Amino acid sequence: MPTTTVITRAALLAAFLACLAATGAYAQADAAPPSANAAAVWRVASRLGYAPTPASAQAAEAAPRAWALQQIDAAFAASHRPPAIPAELAGINAPLGDIARGFYAEREARKSRKEVRAEAKPGPAMADTNAGPEKFSRDMAQGAAAWRLMSCSDPALENPLLARMTEFWFNHLNVFVGKGAVRPFVGHYAVNVIRANALGRFEDLLLASARHPAMLLYLDQAQSNNRGINENYARELMELHTLGVNSGYTQKDVRELARILTGWTVNLKDGEGFRFAERLHDKDSKVLLGRTFGNEGMAEGEEAIRYLARRPETARRVSMRLASFFVADKPSPALVDRLTATFTATQGDIRAVMRALVESPEFWAQGNQLFKTPLDFACSALTAVGGVKERRDIVQTLGFLAQAGQPMHGWQTPDGYKTDAGTWLAPEALTRRADYALALAQRTPEPSYLNAFFSTATRERIAREPAQLRAGLMLASPDFMRK
Repeated sequence: MPTTTVITRAALLAAFLACLAATGAYAQADAAPPSANAAAVWRVASRLGYAPTPASAQAAEAAPRAWALQQIDAAFAASHRPPAIPAELAGINAPLGDIARGFYAEREARKSRKEVRAEAKPGPAMADTNAGPEKFSRDMAQGAAAWRLMSCSDPALENPLLARMTEFWFNHLNVFVGKGAVRPFVGHYAVNVIRANALGRFEDLLLASARHPAMLLYLDQAQSNNRGINENYARELMELHTLGVNSGYTQKDVRELARILTGWTVNLKDGEGFRFAERLHDKDSKVLLGRTFGNEGMAEGEEAIRYLARRPETARRVSMRLASFFVADKPSPALVDRLTATFTATQGDIRAVMRALVESPEFWAQGNQLFKTPLDFACSALTAVGGVKERRDIVQTLGFLAQAGQPMHGWQTPDGYKTDAGTWLAPEALTRRADYALALAQRTPEPSYLNAFFSTATRERIAREPAQLRAGLMLASPDFMRK
């Protein structure tokens, strides 16, 4: 490593740690910016988006609370418009049938290539200069990750709250890109299931997820039928997506739900991302949580999913997760009770629940601090420097996320990434963030507008450093890590 790079990194980390010592801790109130109004703008822009921009800071300045409520309606409207996906990434949002056929063609191409290699005479290995359709899944997965980074960091490309809600619901209804058949469908799932339903009714979001090949393949529902029941999806639907593990359902309920959902599958060869196969459906009666379901085909599964989505246990679980994500790692029972009541009264209207959350005193309480996850930090840093400007920004950010323990679409189990400070606040993790901040800031002017939101101690400490380090220090500062 060149000497100048070592010196720069050492200076950055020294100043970073000095700022940390100056504020005492990431969650302490003495790290607040100099004015209460600035604190409110920072809070709303960092929680209902990823970071303030000069434009959003100015727009929210006069009335942060009113501006925050406007963002909910704006995000709802944006969710009903087609996403702004750059042309080079448009494949991730191709018709589902096209993606299914593309994946099937990839699988056949790999099979054929394997057979050719097996029949070839021993000799020097030949370079694979034209993999053709064999790169389909890889390209689709990379495109999905790139779009997520671009959409979370550019308000002109995506409404910031809609990007934030897409992050929340994708994590709640997680699928893992590393499970082979899931890979090409991740982008379509994020756009057409998560984004499209992020502020609508919870049961519609849940049903859209249940019918999508990404979820059907990830949790093996596509393999479940009346000749061999697979309980994976039914179990996670109850344990993670709706009721919660301690809500009182039994193993028998899991089995009955799995029977109800038999026949929900895919037919990729013929371009059917979702298919209800009547001949594979269990036609006998079932009893789920005391309710009897008869032989009603696909409608039987749809009604069961809506039934779970409307349960009071689901209302509380979803409300708790929203409060933990947007307000505090350990939200007050009173807040959760109010959100649960709104969820129940509106039959799971997510927009109404979010309004109740933003209108709550807990959302604005200075003591309710949140620490950014690696993805949160990366999106906010990119936002502060004006969004993704070149491919290098994407490659660098995805590398940082992988090293930081939150690779994009990379959580293997269906519970999703944790979002609390206890998971992510560690010295080694902070060093990685500082390295990323330094590298990102080398290609951008100092985002001086952020000074309005930093504590006096942070501003003074950064001002004592060389000008070429200040942008990186701003992004690596303790003040920037909180929201």
